[in-house]
Amino acid sequence: MKYVASLGVLVLLRIAAAAGEFTVGFGESDITPELGKKPVYLAGFGHNRKATEVHDPIMVRAVVMADGDEKIALVTVDVVGLFLETVQTIREQLPGFKYVLVSATHNHEGPDTMGLWGANPFTSGVDPKYMKQLIAGCVDAVKIADKNRQPSAVHVGAARDPELLHDSRLPIVKHDELVVLQFREPRTGQSRGLLVQWNNHPEALDSKNTQITADFPYYVVKYLRESHKCPVAYFTGTVGGLMTPLGLPVKDEKGQKLADGQFAKADRYGFLVAQLAEKALKNSVPITLTPFDIRTRDILIPVENKNFQLGFQIGVLKRKMYVWDGDPTPKKWIETKDIQQPVAVKTEVGYLQLGGLEVAAIPGEIYPENVLGKVQNPADPGADFPDAPMEPAIYAQLKSPHRMLIGLANDELGYFIPKRQWDVKEPFCYGLKKAQYGEINSVGPEAAPIICNTFKELAGKK
Repeated sequence: MKYVASLGVLVLLRIAAAAGEFTVGFGESDITPELGKKPVYLAGFGHNRKATEVHDPIMVRAVVMADGDEKIALVTVDVVGLFLETVQTIREQLPGFKYVLVSATHNHEGPDTMGLWGANPFTSGVDPKYMKQLIAGCVDAVKIADKNRQPSAVHVGAARDPELLHDSRLPIVKHDELVVLQFREPRTGQSRGLLVQWNNHPEALDSKNTQITADFPYYVVKYLRESHKCPVAYFTGTVGGLMTPLGLPVKDEKGQKLADGQFAKADRYGFLVAQLAEKALKNSVPITLTPFDIRTRDILIPVENKNFQLGFQIGVLKRKMYVWDGDPTPKKWIETKDIQQPVAVKTEVGYLQLGGLEVAAIPGEIYPENVLGKVQNPADPGADFPDAPMEPAIYAQLKSPHRMLIGLANDELGYFIPKRQWDVKEPFCYGLKKAQYGEINSVGPEAAPIICNTFKELAGKK
């Protein structure tokens, strides 16, 4: 009996030890749409751009991390964006997870997953059958990653290169920090997987391309997989502003400038980002990613963009609208289709404390100014709201030395523009003759203040 009792205690001790063990797994799923049976509309530029062939696959990649039995999943998809309702459908099929984050890379050369890029402005480009394929692919990738979990040590590194970003809107503000997490076999140090986060639009192929591709992130993943012999997941961060490879001088190995819209530029740019990741890895340090502290909040964002309002009403943009009474967290969430009254959409903001790493989960394309605390002050006198308060900067709320921002996290609401830099009325900022690009793809000037203040409350919550 003493032996049995001792054996029971030993088993319990082993279970207790395993309960707090950090494990990680990677998984992926190919969600490339089938060509030939019906049009596949490519997202990100104009209408009626139909795919003619597949250059490289559209993928879902998932990273599942666990602290004992407590699991979270970080998912990245090679598409232009996903609405919150789609993410909620994915989450419903993944019981047992503390948190599931699904982010789009914001790829401008993949299938329309939002509705804005169909045959014409009044027709959605979304194929419901394909969306089922995408959702199933996300669920499968997470399940594969979950099965692949193994004990791992973690290193984190960061590196900067402003020359890898082109800011196409004044004022020039760049978020030029790449972050990489490397998961290692504890005894040998062999790499088990990489998570890379960078801040640029995947649109190197430009608007005339008709081949399905993941754009430059495909090459970032390709080169890092080849050099480290492990899975790689690429996540998009701060891309508002507008951070783009278009117009960015990129030269080949012989020093010749590569043209926009060519796969040679996407390839080379992906290689340069992969090199920056290698630099970050050389400077990486050990980090512990447990315990998990996940804080999220559902909020309403007013939709003042008339084109978006119309899109929601006629079904080109398929998501629910709510009555907007000025309160981002109303006591009652009242659905409506009446765009003659103020309307809003529901979204989610997230703050993740993963041990020594803090992560901001932002549901759209936030401007670097709002992340880095570089909102123009004083505002340009041509701005529409020059006296608007400056939003609390996202990174100012993060106290850990290691931080990361995942953009288009769990939703895509377009650009989040500092309110005091909002500019659609004459006279225009900086003496320009016309308004700069940005506002046309934003829900409205109140989005950034609500997002940034919500994040500040989440990050400061005890």
